[in-house]
Amino acid sequence: MANPPPNLLRKLDELASEYDSLGTQLEDIAVASDHRRVRSLAARRKAIEGTVVTYRRFLELRSEIADYEEMVRAAGAGSAGAGSAGSAGSAGAGTPTERAALAELAAAELPSLRTAAAEAAARMQSDLVTSDDRSVGSVILEVRSGVGGDEAALWASDLVAMYRAFAALRRWRCEEMELKAGNAGGITQAVFQIEGDGVWSALGYEGGTHQVKRVPATESQGRVHTSTATVAVLAEPESVDAEVDTAEVKEMMTTAQGPGGQNVNKVATAVHLIHMPTGIEVRMQETRSQLQNREKAWRLLRARVYEARQQEARRARSEQRMAMIGSGDRAEKIRTYRWKENVVADARLPDSFNLQALMAGNLQVIVDALAAKDVAERIAAL
Repeated sequence: MANPPPNLLRKLDELASEYDSLGTQLEDIAVASDHRRVRSLAARRKAIEGTVVTYRRFLELRSEIADYEEMVRAAGAGSAGAGSAGSAGSAGAGTPTERAALAELAAAELPSLRTAAAEAAARMQSDLVTSDDRSVGSVILEVRSGVGGDEAALWASDLVAMYRAFAALRRWRCEEMELKAGNAGGITQAVFQIEGDGVWSALGYEGGTHQVKRVPATESQGRVHTSTATVAVLAEPESVDAEVDTAEVKEMMTTAQGPGGQNVNKVATAVHLIHMPTGIEVRMQETRSQLQNREKAWRLLRARVYEARQQEARRARSEQRMAMIGSGDRAEKIRTYRWKENVVADARLPDSFNLQALMAGNLQVIVDALAAKDVAERIAAL
């Protein structure tokens, strides 16, 4: 059994201590009265629970293996010095025959114990590098039409339908925050909040440019066109509310723009936010309620600021790792959908996937493949 490196074991010790501390905090009466804090602590504890349980099981297995190996060694030493009273005493309690029988049983058990320990070690390393991802249970997904005019807007609409179907299959809650229709159908921009277990772990790989090669419905000559749509996935962790200082945000109330009747044009229901340090802007006018628009605008602003800061932190730590996990950079082409061949090729993976199945929302197969590669890269970087 190959032991994990000491720095990894230290990190796992810290995680186990954090898990116990979170349990103690959740039992505190003062904490129980703060429902938001309880939800945040519980989400974090749930995210690291599997890692801690596996780690503690690994420690038990390692201790059991050491005991069994000592038993086998002691029995061997006892046999070599059978004529010596001192040797017999050091071999442990029982007769030489009994010790030999126990040692034989221990030797028979050791292979399975070592296999179990190796599996636990691999699993806890995988869980460790993804624990922060699992603690994020809400994301903001943005889809925008790219190159290709009206066909790009139709393609963006198809991607939105794909993500909606995936969310339904995973039983995630999906809330529309913003939707802008194209001139000839389709969607030029869509923003959704998607919430549920594992949502960031799955959708975090989707950020980038999605390219489609197909014959548009408006193409009379049957020529294949290439169109694009961009996807950005912004983590919305529980603690994101504290990430933006309200004093750094310029907030304006304006009348909404576009069709919608007298209320849209005369009543100041639209909300415009500017985060001064980063220049990030958010405009929200989806509902007739200024209060609802303001709440949605702040949520979107916080997520975008958080993502910008996370990108900078990732860039400072490791350019290579940032590229692996997906930065959400809209210039980064990650996937091509070839309609004629009914295949999808992801630039990060060697295999291709069935297009029809993916467009129906069956994204889990590609998510699993991306996650496996991601985990291997992260473990190698530990």
